[in-house]
Amino acid sequence: MTAVLALDQGTTGSTALVVAADGKLQGRGYREFTQHFPAPGEVEHDPEEIFRLTVDAAREAIQQSGVVPAAVGITNQRETVCVWERATGRPLARAIVWQDRRTAARCAQLVRQRKAALIRERTGLVLDPYFSATKIEWLLEHAPTVGRRVAAGEAVFGTMDTWLLFRLTGGRVFATDHTNASRTMLYDIGRRDWDDDLLKLFGVPRAALPEIRPSSGVFGVCDAEHFGAEIPLAGIAGDQQAALFGQGCWAPGQAKNTYGTGVFLLLNTGKRRALSQHGLLTTIACGPTGEPVYALEGSVFIAGAAIQWLRDGLQLVKHASETEHLALEVPDTGGVYFVPAFVGLGAPHWEANARGTIVGLTRGTTRAHLARAALEAMAFSTKDVLDAMLADAKLRLAALQVDGGAAANNWLMQFQADLLGVPVARPDVIETTALGAAGLAGLAVGVWKEPEEFLAGRTFRRFTPGAGAKATRTLEAEWRRAVDATLHWAAAKGRRGR
Repeated sequence: MTAVLALDQGTTGSTALVVAADGKLQGRGYREFTQHFPAPGEVEHDPEEIFRLTVDAAREAIQQSGVVPAAVGITNQRETVCVWERATGRPLARAIVWQDRRTAARCAQLVRQRKAALIRERTGLVLDPYFSATKIEWLLEHAPTVGRRVAAGEAVFGTMDTWLLFRLTGGRVFATDHTNASRTMLYDIGRRDWDDDLLKLFGVPRAALPEIRPSSGVFGVCDAEHFGAEIPLAGIAGDQQAALFGQGCWAPGQAKNTYGTGVFLLLNTGKRRALSQHGLLTTIACGPTGEPVYALEGSVFIAGAAIQWLRDGLQLVKHASETEHLALEVPDTGGVYFVPAFVGLGAPHWEANARGTIVGLTRGTTRAHLARAALEAMAFSTKDVLDAMLADAKLRLAALQVDGGAAANNWLMQFQADLLGVPVARPDVIETTALGAAGLAGLAVGVWKEPEEFLAGRTFRRFTPGAGAKATRTLEAEWRRAVDATLHWAAAKGRRGR
């Protein structure tokens, strides 16, 4: 049996899947890793822990499958960046996670210096702490020895795909792909290379950054000590672009939404670089053979992470799956609206100072109301982004493809379809992020001859707008009032800080 190993290095854990040539899953492994919160708004990961647990998850998946994979594909949390010794691969600091907002003041300074337009034009991104550039700059200036060692050529930076690739190949390969590079705020999306002006602006030597390669192709060979054999690593894509590929959204006008730690909506625009008037991002995605194409993207920073907070922070549920049953226990949220802006608001608002807000609480509010409000927030946030995206692209969608952990929640998917007024299509295997990485790697080594072979045999469940659609859409005005309250709080904080 021919199969591919997909490594999905996410924000809260690493998943490994062994995907057979017929698309069936032959093995699965998962490891959750530690979240570090040094200060409010700051989020860090231990790169060494991530590498170790990713390898552990992969070994478990391979053992379950009983096969030696023909190739390895990597997909990863994007924007998260780490720094390590070039000679040894030893991390010099914790990785700064994409959710981290410590560079909000620096971004505000750059806006005052009128750098936002340059960054928008070159990168397709908005000037925000979300992206890697100001995180790298912070490490250069604040992490012990990093600035000196980078200047001496002894240390390098990379997103998590680059980190795993470097370690799996014993330091022989220092590379990334276009999808991950396009999220750093150091990449010229038109020229498709690192931008010298931006490198100078943030003080990043070009030599400290990886080589940029297409997403599908052999990057290097994993050392046998990791997976029991030397296996080519043949596919890399950032998690949302991998999910877009895994859903088969290869043509302009096709879109998908991933419900994970955050909510991520991508619309393939093909060879046309669409410019957003609504705070959306232009990014690089993958065409049918992994070649770079353009896409519009909207990101909501906190989605599934709000459910995790209900579980771990408030201890209202023991398992995330309980929220579906709780949502069904009550006819509505009892007037409660939850804007989970724990680390700021992303598209289409882009307010770094925003923080989580719950409005409408009464003595009658129960954990069921809060759980339902958290689920509804994912759907409302998705519609906010989708409305902006369709306005920019001047398109109408026939359906929305969905994936990610929270897509398994049938109540949420029905609420989403009712709210959008279009069908929501969920694949039989919702881990399309990992499947996308498998597809990119498998196509590179001939496991699948054509992209269509990779999709063969997949089935979808469709959630169509139902009798409750009209009533659901009337809730939007109250959701927007809750968002306005969150933005007002952030604006007041900004005024006090001046």
